[in-house]
Amino acid sequence: MTELIDNFQRRIRYVRISVTDRCDFRCVYCMSEDMTFLPRAQVLTLEEIEQVARAFVELGVEKIRLTGGEPLVRRGIDDLVGRIGALPGLKDFAMTTNGAGLVKHAKALREGGLQRLNISIDSLDPERFRQLTRTGNLEHVVAGIRAARDAGFERIKLNAVMLKGRNDDEVLDLVDFARREGVDISFIEEMPLGDVSDHSRGETFYSSDDVKSTVEQRYPLMPTTENTLGPSRYFRMPDSDSRVGFISPHSHNFCDTCNRVRVTVEGRLLLCLGNEHSVDLREVMRRYPGDMARLKQRIVEAMPLKPERHHFRTDGDVDIVRFMNMTGG
Repeated sequence: MTELIDNFQRRIRYVRISVTDRCDFRCVYCMSEDMTFLPRAQVLTLEEIEQVARAFVELGVEKIRLTGGEPLVRRGIDDLVGRIGALPGLKDFAMTTNGAGLVKHAKALREGGLQRLNISIDSLDPERFRQLTRTGNLEHVVAGIRAARDAGFERIKLNAVMLKGRNDDEVLDLVDFARREGVDISFIEEMPLGDVSDHSRGETFYSSDDVKSTVEQRYPLMPTTENTLGPSRYFRMPDSDSRVGFISPHSHNFCDTCNRVRVTVEGRLLLCLGNEHSVDLREVMRRYPGDMARLKQRIVEAMPLKPERHHFRTDGDVDIVRFMNMTGG
């Protein structure tokens, strides 16, 4: 039990662990405006999350990313980061956040061993930003980006979900912002998880090829072989250290090289973002507290459930009813 390999000979090197389903934003592509969150008893404790992280690292996983919801609203997050950051064998430790809490947390997260951050920002217009997030304040996020940069993270990347007719006119503005701030940026095709009421996903789909064409109107993009074990395809600009990435689950399916699994805040090991194949890790941890051998065996036995690929659609229909905040962003 030293490596995790699925039936298609893909080695699992990366796990994304959700620490909460709660969030201080209500982004239109991620969740409903009126959400019902999980009762505390169904949510993994910080100790259980650390146990899951330790099990995966002992099984050869090299990268852990903490997600939510919004991970910075979870009480005790700084302590959890410190405990996971100290795990021997962990090579890459990252977090995805909306950035609003980084002024408060950035220094402690970096000191705890967190190496990289992905920060979501879908608009640079304050009013549009509030419409897309329903509750977010753009100034707080920008301040968080700068606090993270000052804290000395090895790499900071902005994530922008592009929606046709909603924010696709800001592609170049977002690239210019990333260049000025000295950070990377990835443009993401919207993923059809959960039945959102705010918009029709069929009408708002905007492909990575469209975004790339827009960027190249101003900046030539040179493909690179750089990767962070995630799905982003990275490009360089000749006159900047900032990278431009594209996450394209629809137009450039990346399933053949998928090395990732996810653990929801309920402790379900999801073998694929776009399928419901999963196993319950919480059950084994609570039935056999502290039994790492049983937990690792449950993880190993789940590997044959990992499907060959997902089947996301762009016509607006939803095959996966769970929202992104339930999955881990």
